[in-house]
Amino acid sequence: MTGEKRTILITGGAGFIGSHLVRHWLKNYPEDRVVNLDALTYAGNLANTEDFSSLANYHFVQGSITDADLIEQLFEKHKFDWVFNLAAESHVDRSIQDPLSFVQTNVVGTTVLLNACVKHWSLSNEMNLSAKRHLFYQISTDEVYGSLSAGAYFTEGSKYAPNSPYSASKAGADHLVRAYFNTYNLPVLISNCSNNFGPFQFPEKLIPLTILNAIEGKKLPIYGDGKQMRDWLFVSEHCQAIDVIAHKGKLGETYLVGGKNEYQNIDLVHLIAEMIDDKLNRDKGTTASLIEFVEDRPGHDVRYAIDASKIENELGFSPSQNFEEKLKETIDWYLTNPQWIKDVVSGEYRRFYELNYGNT
Repeated sequence: MTGEKRTILITGGAGFIGSHLVRHWLKNYPEDRVVNLDALTYAGNLANTEDFSSLANYHFVQGSITDADLIEQLFEKHKFDWVFNLAAESHVDRSIQDPLSFVQTNVVGTTVLLNACVKHWSLSNEMNLSAKRHLFYQISTDEVYGSLSAGAYFTEGSKYAPNSPYSASKAGADHLVRAYFNTYNLPVLISNCSNNFGPFQFPEKLIPLTILNAIEGKKLPIYGDGKQMRDWLFVSEHCQAIDVIAHKGKLGETYLVGGKNEYQNIDLVHLIAEMIDDKLNRDKGTTASLIEFVEDRPGHDVRYAIDASKIENELGFSPSQNFEEKLKETIDWYLTNPQWIKDVVSGEYRRFYELNYGNT
């Protein structure tokens, strides 16, 4: 449908990855109309959308994907062509404390969206069309595959083996998306990505938490021995991959998106500490002295790593190999956006939403 006008629903578009995807889509497809649906829970931040909020082809709606009546109203009004589902509870630690909310949003909410697509899209011939008239795209995580030993890699054929309530809820959503493809002929795509990082990331995640604590001279907590291995993907490159998969991917398929940047957590924290020392003119080792090992969390996966050869070979996408430059760019963003940090850390950003949208 390139060149044609589409109406796109992006759920979770005030969150970290979601806001970057909305920004990417508005920039690259100005003929499309984008509706951003976000519940504005703790990680939803309208400050993430300020640079594009006034565009004529952008519309924000506050609401949850679990609200079937609202979803029905939105489909009736906007006649969505494509849906990108990024609305999710996504922090492992929080899922351990409150698993039910993760199941509600990630499993039930995804099902509400799938049901609306089945109801409002004519699906009898969808799978035979070369152009994707309609599309439901589920953005998922590599955590659904569980933990890896050294030298192994996740592939699209890897078995699901989630080890936390968060990853289990995302796995459930993925299975439902595949079920709707096979049962209802719904045109779907799924991608599972490695750990994202970049500007606007809520400071509960490893990289922004380490950056912000380092700037303020606070302790840098490391779970266990810090030898957990993660692959890192810059968020804007993830959005580029989503774009490529949406337009070139084969319906019903899954694509893994990795960054080819594996680091042990302890090594990554040391790297950030060195960069902070350099940028803030501290003596070498000053920030690293703030590292503090804390009790490991339950069910902590040792290693995630992605074999991204499918998306490279079939769709021609490969991330750039400039992790340290992107990490420096991320640190620079946090250093030059103190008001965003202040509002998030203090919770001040919530006051605007509570006044305008109710206490969510």
